[in-house]
Amino acid sequence: MNATTPSAQPASADLARTMHSIIQRIATGPELSKDISREEAALGMRAILENAVDPVQAAIYFIALRMKRETHDEFKGILDAILTATQRVTAEVDELVDISDPYDGYNRCLPAAPFLAPLLAELGVPAVSHGLEAVGPKYGVTARHVLRAAGVDVDLTPEAAAARLADPALGWSYVDQAHFCPALHDLIPLRAKIIKRQAVTTVETQAHPLAGRKKTHLVTGYVHKPYPPIYAMLARHAGFDSALIIRGVEGGVIPSLRQPGKASRYENHGEEYEIDFDPAQLGIEQTARAVPLPDDLPRTERDDEVAIAVDIQATAQAAARVGLAALRGEKGATYDSLVLGASLILHHLGRAATLKAASDLVRAALDSGRAATRVR
Repeated sequence: MNATTPSAQPASADLARTMHSIIQRIATGPELSKDISREEAALGMRAILENAVDPVQAAIYFIALRMKRETHDEFKGILDAILTATQRVTAEVDELVDISDPYDGYNRCLPAAPFLAPLLAELGVPAVSHGLEAVGPKYGVTARHVLRAAGVDVDLTPEAAAARLADPALGWSYVDQAHFCPALHDLIPLRAKIIKRQAVTTVETQAHPLAGRKKTHLVTGYVHKPYPPIYAMLARHAGFDSALIIRGVEGGVIPSLRQPGKASRYENHGEEYEIDFDPAQLGIEQTARAVPLPDDLPRTERDDEVAIAVDIQATAQAAARVGLAALRGEKGATYDSLVLGASLILHHLGRAATLKAASDLVRAALDSGRAATRVR
């Protein structure tokens, strides 16, 4: 558990006074709003996590930061508070891959990424994914939904999740924000009322709930070009030894199957740099960008206008079916998605000299069908 000593922590009344001062400075309009320090951002976020301030003030804090645009120090401070509130467990494995797919999920395709972790485990790479049930702005299909539909226990404690990682027959796990950072999870109703993206959306995927004994590697995704430097900065701040930040479909960790892609990466806490790749060079030839939604998938009505309103449970069940089939070696868009995503990760870790060599290893693991036995 990451925490400072109680004597070093301001009392609730002090946190409330600090928030009052912060709001006075960050919420004064486009011309006069001022940035705050990393320490102040951490105190503001801590005040929110500890319910030391009114929800109205918490919402103003997030909205004002967003309107003036968060600085790197402000992002770091918010992450500091989340890391302090997060229960972190070191698993009995030397290296661990942390797969941070979008917490707000998918609603334009069937997500394949939930099955990367068992596939990597079959390839000798312990991996964990994390997320939650539902959050904005998309309220889409999450890893939790898909893995639950596949029969996986998605309500493990961090200790139980770490134990799965150390089990040679499993080697992977999922851990939910409700269990590794309940104070942050409790903010979901407030975040829903705010509607728009907040700083928490950017930093929560870096919470780092499980760690390897020697190294932990972050794999996450993005859509918009400004985010790779921000994610790399946060990953280094959170203590990840390396990071692979992929321009993925719907902001996920798996790129488009039909066009050249980009990713940013760093190693050994160093500076990030961009890499290019082409799925065609790995023998992937798909006309769709990702695993398409089935034509007969039921739709639901929703009040927001962010994206297609899919039926969450039906979509999760469809994703689970094709995901398990791909782990058993069945060819198709999900199979190719796993080949592409896992190959990028293996190459990033130095487990294969080239992406093509990595793809050969991944296909052999999928074609064996053994990865499917790790799911349940």
